[in-house]
Amino acid sequence: MTKPDMTLYLAAPRGFCAGVDRAIRIVELAIEKWGAPVYVRHEIVHNKYVVDELRAKGAVFVEHLDDCPDDRPVVFSAHGVPKSVPAAAQRRNMLFIDATCPLVSKVHIEAQRHHENGLQMVMIGHQGHPETVGTMGQLPKGEVLLVETADDVDALKPRDPARLAFITQTTLSVDDSADIIAALKQRFPAIVGPHKEDICYATTNRQEAVKAVAPHVDALLVIGSPNSSNSRRLVEVAARAGCGYTQLVPRAGDIDWRALDGVRAVGITAGASAPEILIDEVVNAFSARYRVQRKIVETATENVEFKVPRLLREGA
Repeated sequence: MTKPDMTLYLAAPRGFCAGVDRAIRIVELAIEKWGAPVYVRHEIVHNKYVVDELRAKGAVFVEHLDDCPDDRPVVFSAHGVPKSVPAAAQRRNMLFIDATCPLVSKVHIEAQRHHENGLQMVMIGHQGHPETVGTMGQLPKGEVLLVETADDVDALKPRDPARLAFITQTTLSVDDSADIIAALKQRFPAIVGPHKEDICYATTNRQEAVKAVAPHVDALLVIGSPNSSNSRRLVEVAARAGCGYTQLVPRAGDIDWRALDGVRAVGITAGASAPEILIDEVVNAFSARYRVQRKIVETATENVEFKVPRLLREGA
């Protein structure tokens, strides 16, 4: 039987960003330098395939520092941790390596600077997300107020409405953040914003690529894990951009082929924590069922690279 035709529009950029690449490399180098096991507080990045691969190499993933022994290295995930975590590790004389994405660390520094200037912070983010928890944990309790939607702005009760600044979770939707920022500025005209938008370059680039793909396709698949914030935001961006069907797909085996029945143009992208091997897996799954034509939709070129900590460079 002749395979039906299918055009795959591959968004670019997609997949790994510099912060994710650096975090994974940190765990790999730590295992090379000190041997297994190396403990990692929280998933190093939100992707099951990546976590399973590192676990096979000797990484042990835990949710709390109390689950780590004193005599083994521990890596803090790319999402960042509250100040209390490295402080506790220091008290225990633990060897720890911070794999926080440098762009998240930039937000931490920004929050600290505003705090030292006497400003109370408003954080735009998702409650309970590790990055939000880590960023809010940079300052004393009560110094960071969380908003998740524009409606939340009305309920804010700051200490001094004239002494506020805002920061943003890096993996949010650019469009959603814009609405919340507008609401903040309307209610608190004196609020201080970042010199440059906190949404990271990779989040922005991947969302713009999805918007460019959307007009050409009937459906769009986002390769990424369900607990990946930036992957879920790509699904939302695609839907808002007019895609009739969008699906978050951890692996090729998770594709709902029945939902794609009759579709002849599909967009494919991947969250910042999804490796290229999973994208190839999905493309190969389509090639097994269709006569595939591939088209690349590129909206930006990324050449960002973040160095691993010196302690690991010396051991490499």
